[in-house]
Amino acid sequence: MERQSSKEMEQRKGRRLVLFPLPLQGHINPMLHLANILHSRGYSITIIHTNFNSPDPSNYPHFTFHFFSENLPEDGTCATDLIAFLSLLNTRCGPPFRHCLANLLSETSEEPVACLISDAILYFTQEVANELKLPRLVLRTGAASSFCVFTAFPLLKERGYIPIQDSRLEEPVVELPPLRVKDLPVIDTPDPVDLYRVVAGMVNQGKASSGLIWNTFEELEQSALETLDRQLGVPLFPIGPFHKCFPVSKSSLSPQDESCISWLDKQERKSVIYVSFGSLAAVNETEFLEIAWGLANSKQPFLWVVRPGLIRGSEWLEPLPNGFLETLGGRGHVVKWAPQQQVLAHSAVGAFWTHNGWNSTLESMCEGIPMICMPCFTDQRVNARYVSEIWRVGVQLEKGMERGEIERTIKRLMVEKDGEEIRERVLHLKEKAALCLSQGGSSRHSLDRLVHHISSLESFTFQSQ
Repeated sequence: MERQSSKEMEQRKGRRLVLFPLPLQGHINPMLHLANILHSRGYSITIIHTNFNSPDPSNYPHFTFHFFSENLPEDGTCATDLIAFLSLLNTRCGPPFRHCLANLLSETSEEPVACLISDAILYFTQEVANELKLPRLVLRTGAASSFCVFTAFPLLKERGYIPIQDSRLEEPVVELPPLRVKDLPVIDTPDPVDLYRVVAGMVNQGKASSGLIWNTFEELEQSALETLDRQLGVPLFPIGPFHKCFPVSKSSLSPQDESCISWLDKQERKSVIYVSFGSLAAVNETEFLEIAWGLANSKQPFLWVVRPGLIRGSEWLEPLPNGFLETLGGRGHVVKWAPQQQVLAHSAVGAFWTHNGWNSTLESMCEGIPMICMPCFTDQRVNARYVSEIWRVGVQLEKGMERGEIERTIKRLMVEKDGEEIRERVLHLKEKAALCLSQGGSSRHSLDRLVHHISSLESFTFQSQ
């Protein structure tokens, strides 16, 4: 997106926005992208963040950072039970966050705060914003399509779809085509009530906000956005894809191994399968070995991100047979973390085997890269189903992690006619994603609406003070 003129920026000088991301990699990235977008439109940016998973402020000298202690237990709750972790954030962060925000509001008389923008999952912030008489906008870092499913949770419970029963996994959810029961965005947790509480908080406090910002674009999710417009009753601003608005982000919490780029430089065009399952997913040793042999047997070059912690019970590559990578003759390259946007934009990459987190899914579509879908939990399941059945820009591993199935799926996407058709469709989506950000595009128009909306919130706030 083009930067605004100095005159337009001067008109908004002295207006500050406070942004508060959920402290997980897949949520920090889009919030910081959004911060850059709004900074380019003339706003000063303050980031409030937990000490947990905090980004390096030196990478963002144009922002002001404030950190607070969230009083989380040191027992690995985040790694073992994501829902328990999200519940803890919403119960324990309230007082320290309120204290931090109140201090900030009292110290910025020369540069008033226009509004708070917080992650949708940090739903406790609505009550804090109400107490401090500050408008709150919400960033939902996932797809509009998956949010439609979260809004339907009461109906899904009433009709017996959730809690999910193994005997009904393949059954269609007739109210939400093309989803099946196994595609519903749930996650294993000892107490399902915690899951329902987090989802209800996200949805209900989204409705209570002054508007929702989406990292998506109308041409991709028009139907879902129209549904949410009717259901939520607050303004919606689809201004994505965020990551295409600015140079590659520096917000990775893990060191990125740049060696993969020089390795890709030596590979043939569209020949490489890029494999990455994000920052939270985990597999057991048996599944890991099936993935390894499926990749090896496909005879395609592959770049594989195996982050520490991906394999339960192992530090890193210990489960691989001795000499496994050496026998491939350079056809496989393994790193602990990769600069994903650069990788997907590389001419050698022909497919992305992904967990279908929303950031990864968007990044793949924006580079015209077809996907092999292996969702692990929550909204990844909805994203994968839409990729394979609605947008038809990927194929899903339906039969689990079995080396023969993996090999067949890779060949289907990389060398068969079906793969050519998928590639044509994803290239068409790539064009739409680029157009929506250009002058006159839908996301550009939504961003203009968002800036105008924030101005109206400013006027209301300052009149009431």
